[in-house]
Amino acid sequence: MLPECRIQDDPYHIPKFDLERHDVDDFIEELRGFHSEFADCFSRQEPRDNFYQYMIGQLSQLERKSIEPIALNVENAKVRAMQFFVSNVVWDEGNIILKYRSMVSEDMGDPDGTLIFDESGFVKKGSESSGVARQYCGSIGKVENCQVGVFAGYASRHGYCLIGNRLFVPEKWFTEEYAGKREKCRFPADLQFKTKPQLAVELLEEISEQKAIPFRYVAADSIYGNSPDFIKAVENIPGVTYLVSMPGDTLCWLKKPVVIEKGYRYKGQLKSKKVLKTLENKPISFEAHAKNINKYFWYRRKVSEGTKGPIEYEFTKKRVALSKNGLPDKEVWLLIRRTLDAEPIYSYFICNAPLSCRLKLLVWLSGIRWAIEQCFGETKTEIGMDHYEVRKFPGWVHHMMTCMLAHFFLWHIKLGLGEKSTSSYSVAA
Repeated sequence: MLPECRIQDDPYHIPKFDLERHDVDDFIEELRGFHSEFADCFSRQEPRDNFYQYMIGQLSQLERKSIEPIALNVENAKVRAMQFFVSNVVWDEGNIILKYRSMVSEDMGDPDGTLIFDESGFVKKGSESSGVARQYCGSIGKVENCQVGVFAGYASRHGYCLIGNRLFVPEKWFTEEYAGKREKCRFPADLQFKTKPQLAVELLEEISEQKAIPFRYVAADSIYGNSPDFIKAVENIPGVTYLVSMPGDTLCWLKKPVVIEKGYRYKGQLKSKKVLKTLENKPISFEAHAKNINKYFWYRRKVSEGTKGPIEYEFTKKRVALSKNGLPDKEVWLLIRRTLDAEPIYSYFICNAPLSCRLKLLVWLSGIRWAIEQCFGETKTEIGMDHYEVRKFPGWVHHMMTCMLAHFFLWHIKLGLGEKSTSSYSVAA
């Protein structure tokens, strides 16, 4: 369940998903209407029917929502036809995604919306599935044989959903040793190795260039926050504020040092380089700074309502200059969060908000990743996102696409009911 906060002065509150089965009339008829929007994304009626039947299964009460149990339990569905549809039939994926994002914008779009980037892992047996490898799996918190997807989520005062994904394919899959597996898994001919931050950049730029969904904020974990490519991509979008997690060993200056040009000779040529005016003025780590902050500068804030009561942290912010190659780089807000334990655990975030930014905005942004975590929880629990058994690359893409659509369809029904529920969550400042 999403955290619920009692404070009412944050930028906005994200509503809970609280739809019940008895709230819905003519569910099947509404689903048919939803699916009719994608009719021109398939060349024939048979794949349109499979598309509809597959989502019926995802939205059903089946315990296991992989292809075979869906096909065996949904009227007129056939196992082999559905397997072929998910992994081999050509979908107009670009058109589907563009139509879908336009629907999201219609229901949830907000000028103050937030894009959230995160990854999710899917434990797998064997070594034949696209991109499978022993790698860190966030869903279980350890290294395991799994596939990992990079996802973009969207959150606003109207709701939350997933709006994009990319399968992360480890670099070894692009070696000659894996050529046979790539062919067997139907990898696109132009697919190249990309890091998780590079995949997130690809998603971010695609969403920004389409202009289908408005957003003002971007939030991400440290694997993306610590990537110069990702930060540069966000900064290239005018008017967007980011808040990203960072590791505690990140170096900075609490006061930007003076830099001078120093001349020197190299192979008889006179050259110059930038150096610190005072060499003793060395940067310090976020962690070192945090542990030396006087108690006066810490503010306790309730960020959510947990099952055992309020969840509170202490926060402080400081304007710092980041260190890059031993020299001062951009100036940003450093937000530090710590637990209330005797031996507190610290978390660090940087934000490009203007000087006038108040603490409450940074605190709120530091908690907004709850929305994408909720997306993962709901799609895995209710839609069967992690139940798939497809091995081919297109099959993974198509399955994740239908999961996103099915999850949003439920949100559309909830929003269509109007003010059924006023419950919401937010992070307090």
